[in-house]
Parts: sequence; structure tokens; C-alpha cells
Amino acid sequence: MKTLTTLLAGLALASQLTPAHAGAVQVDPAIPAYTATSGVSGNLKSIGSDTMNNLMTLWGEGFCKSYPNVKLEVEGKGSATAPAALVAGTAQFGPMSRPMKDTELDAFEKKFGYKPAAVRTSFDALAVYVHKDNPLKSLTMQQVDAIFSKTRRGGYAKDIKTWGDLGLEGEWADKPISLYGRNSASGTYGYFKEHALFKGDYKDEVKEQPGSSSVVQGVASDKFAMGYSGIGYKTADVRAVPLANKAGETAYEADMDNVYSGDYPLARFLLLYVNKKTGEKLDPLRGEFLSFVLSKEGQEVVIKDGYLPVPNSIIQEEKRKLGLK
Repeated sequence: MKTLTTLLAGLALASQLTPAHAGAVQVDPAIPAYTATSGVSGNLKSIGSDTMNNLMTLWGEGFCKSYPNVKLEVEGKGSATAPAALVAGTAQFGPMSRPMKDTELDAFEKKFGYKPAAVRTSFDALAVYVHKDNPLKSLTMQQVDAIFSKTRRGGYAKDIKTWGDLGLEGEWADKPISLYGRNSASGTYGYFKEHALFKGDYKDEVKEQPGSSSVVQGVASDKFAMGYSGIGYKTADVRAVPLANKAGETAYEADMDNVYSGDYPLARFLLLYVNKKTGEKLDPLRGEFLSFVLSKEGQEVVIKDGYLPVPNSIIQEEKRKLGLK
């Protein structure tokens, strides 16, 4: 899961879904429903991704309906906070919108003697947002780079500063593009830097926001703004711009079909890291929570929060990895 190639391999698996995924988003009907058990109680804490903050909260609410003696506390300040929390033992779950870096994995392994388990819970389309009244039709990844990055490693010929540089006319032509993004603790920040900026550097004028919703709110309140955030935070006041890999190629909407087919350029797994040694069983509290996440009900929560569910093929792989029935 460390490379985009691996992600696309997972997306290829997802494209094997039945036609039920067309149109309205639906959970793969092959995914089993959750069956509650007895004797599950205690406290859980999640520290990590802001992108997954709502997801973790909603999963917790659904889980606690079956287990009223369980309490889940969710803290979402960015994916970078998850590895340290797992190493320190201050959290049982570390949600991340990017894979752990080698240095983070090494720190965990140094402490415990093995690497953490990374659970693929859902798909996210990382969207480039503009104001709902913006007439921009599409962008290439090279243009996205030239808009947000000062290094332009994508190879676009010139810096893009105004809406006129993107071909917009009239009142838009001379207006600077007001840029919104995440802070460096965010997995979204890191993912966008790697995949949209071709591992380049952000422009100094990008207004860094503490959360995903803050980015969307910034774009919604600023007619000449552009920002990046997870598709789960989309509102009626913004529009996700279709993206093409390069000039001359088709631009794809940030929707389920295009994520599952691998055509949308900024698709990623949302991951839930947990301290589990290979060959050892999880305790009932963590095990049942993960069983809920990987159930029909857990994947319905994914849809409710605006993200995309994983197919049963991935569900079963994750359950085998975790030793869950």
C-alpha cells in the first residue's frame, strides 16, 4: 500500500463489483451484516486523520448502539498524529488518509518488534474545489501543479496565478486565484504534495487550514478561490473540478465510477492503523469495532459520510489479515 501502483491494483479489484454500484452509491451486497456479540465493553480512543474524523465518530455511534457500555473518543488533528499515538499507546486506532512513512513504521517496529496493521476501510476522491459559480470546466494534473506549486515539477510551461491564465474571461480574467489547503500535519497535505505537486513545494500563498471542512468553507465564501479536500466534505456551495492526467486526455469527475475504475487521478484508500502482531488475536473490543467497520452497516456509514465503500473482495482480505471471522 506504499505506492500508487498498489492503490490502483485495489481500485482494479473494486471495479469487479456488480452493476449495483452504478448510479446511486450502494454497498456491495456480498458484504455480510454485522452480528453483535456479548461481553464487549470499555473505552476506545482514535487519534489521527481529520479527513476521517466524521467517519470515526459515525462508526463509533453505530458500534455503541450495539454496545452501550463502550465509549469511543475521537481526536482528529491530522494523519501525522496517528503513528506517535499508537507508539505511545495513547490511542487504540490511528486513522490515516495516507500510508505511514518508512520512518513512522520504523519507529513503531522499534517499540514493538513488528509493524502495525493497516486496514483499508474506504475510498476517498481528493477533490479540487472551486466556488459553485465558477465556470471552469476541467483541469489537467499539470495545471493543478502550476496553480498550487512553486516548483512546477509536473512540467507545465508557466506559473498559473490568475483565472485568466486558465482561459476564464470577463470578470474572472484578471482575478488572482485565492488558494486554500491543509496544514503539514495532514495526510491530505502530504498526499496532494506527492501526487498533485509531483513531490514539489507548495506556494507560500496557500492559506493553510486546520481541517478539511475549513478548506471547503474558505472556497465557498471566496468566489475566486480554489482548494483541495476530501470528497466527503463537498457542499452545495462548491464544485469539484473534473481532472485529467494530462492535456488531451479525458477529464473525470470525482465520483464513484471513476474512482472504482482508476480513471480519477486523485483516488486513495482511507486507512485505519491498529497495533496487531501477526498470528495473535485482537482483544474483543478492538476486534468487534473493526468487524463493524468492515460490515454492511460499517460500509453504509462510509456512504453516509460521503465517501466510497470498498468491495467485498477487499473486506475479506482485511478480515483475514486481522484474523476476524
